[in-house]
Amino acid sequence: MPDAEGGPGLEDLRRRLAAFAAARDWQPFHTPKNLASALSVEASELVEIFQWLTPEQSARVMDEPETAGRVEDEVADVLAYLLQFCDVLGIDVLAALSAKIDRNERRFPVPGETGRGVVEQDDRHSPE
Repeated sequence: MPDAEGGPGLEDLRRRLAAFAAARDWQPFHTPKNLASALSVEASELVEIFQWLTPEQSARVMDEPETAGRVEDEVADVLAYLLQFCDVLGIDVLAALSAKIDRNERRFPVPGETGRGVVEQDDRHSPE
């Protein structure tokens, strides 16, 4: 099913990734451990692009076509492995994200709002 902008939706992409792996008999290698490891490697490759940039340079990384292409490729790799990981474990990625946002909204109330929970001093900047 397409997304709101007419592009492929997450479910379409998940199915394409599964079909791609199946056509190549890669399922035996797509274990949760291997996919989590691959996800970590790809996330590290994304970090590597930004490793020595100043905050200002990192904010402009998409201005240069070559660098923008590298960032997009690594983002695609991270998402591909995350979707495959979720597929193997039967995780609905959008439901998991929605539930996590709900928990974070309770855990980190908007400053000045009362009755929405208590923020631990050490948790103030943690998205976890």
